[in-house]
Amino acid sequence: MYRAPRGTQDILPPEQPYWRYVEQKAAEICRLYGYERIDLPMFEDAGLFTRGVGEGTDIVEKEMYVFEDRGGNSLALRPEAGTASVCRAYLEHGLHNRPQPVRLFYLGPAFRYDRPQAGRYRQHHQFGCEAIGDADPALDAEVIDMAWQFFVSLGLGRFKIVLNSIGCKKCRPEYLSSLKEHYSPHTDEVCDDCKVRFQKNPLRLLDCRSPQCQPIADAAPKSTDYLCAECTEHYNDVKRYLGSLEIPFEENHRLVRGLDYYTRTVFEVQPEEGGAQSSLGGGGRYDMLIEELGGKPAPGIGFATGIERIILGLQKEIVPVPSISSPQLFIANMGHEARDAALKLSTTLRRNGTAVIMATGSRSLKAQLRQANNLNVPRVAIIGEDEVKTGTVVLRDMTTSQQESMPVGKLLELFK
Repeated sequence: MYRAPRGTQDILPPEQPYWRYVEQKAAEICRLYGYERIDLPMFEDAGLFTRGVGEGTDIVEKEMYVFEDRGGNSLALRPEAGTASVCRAYLEHGLHNRPQPVRLFYLGPAFRYDRPQAGRYRQHHQFGCEAIGDADPALDAEVIDMAWQFFVSLGLGRFKIVLNSIGCKKCRPEYLSSLKEHYSPHTDEVCDDCKVRFQKNPLRLLDCRSPQCQPIADAAPKSTDYLCAECTEHYNDVKRYLGSLEIPFEENHRLVRGLDYYTRTVFEVQPEEGGAQSSLGGGGRYDMLIEELGGKPAPGIGFATGIERIILGLQKEIVPVPSISSPQLFIANMGHEARDAALKLSTTLRRNGTAVIMATGSRSLKAQLRQANNLNVPRVAIIGEDEVKTGTVVLRDMTTSQQESMPVGKLLELFK
């Protein structure tokens, strides 16, 4: 028997209300903030991610699904939030000609070859927003506010914003030099991954979760102590705006987000009890990414969140979500002529906008009523030989068990 590949899941009908709830809340928050939807390919030229996300990242080196198509092209399934793909679309379709910043949001799957964990699958689903074309720190605050309000609207509680600035290409080299100097005496003590990071991507040293590396990372110099004047002003403005919006945040010098394209502001939304490993989402500024992909400079900022992890949070906090409405009427029938009448009636009702399930097969009336009850259909229209002859139906209320005979026309009026 075949099974779903490891790290993937089937989203069954009982779980669908959570997915629809999150997607509807995402669409609503984007409407309020003026973001338009973009749908992106699930796979791209592998070079887009190698160049944008960074060759020294775990995503590119260990986790990316890369394959060669029949034409010999090297392609990759989208490995993370849609930022790189949105930037590619921004360049390819000339979106720089639109009023800036261009505000876009997306919903869709992403793929990482990683050890499956609770809320983290090899195929997972992302909701994300990107604002491209403006370097104003007020936009940073707006995006963080948008992320905050999204989680509030879901009904989740007990979460926080964690904030940092990792500087720009002008001031970051000095910080990286200081960071490497701090780690140099400890290269024999850190984990194997950090030995590689020390050479390829020293900023990621701060992102390590290995217990043996924690004391060294905690004692590392802070990026905010090395910011240039422009980055310092930008960061102070972001914090001032967040204060005026009454959005609580805490600073964490170890927050780096781990992708090469980030500059200046980085942030995460973390549950108060879970810490960084159970982050609900996050993002930051990527002022050099468009230029890195071959376009003219266009600063950007965005955030993304995993839908699976949100749903785990909703279930943990027992947040009620609306059910998906079940059909309004079940049509039970007995005999060939009754089946013909039931088929015509159900089709007429559906064309008028009523959701209907018609009984099929050769079940007894008792079994058909039991089926309707199991499907949570509130009313049943019963058609037998007598009803076919008289042009009537028996309408049964499944809650009270009361029923009455009525002409078909009256039933159609009731369900208009």
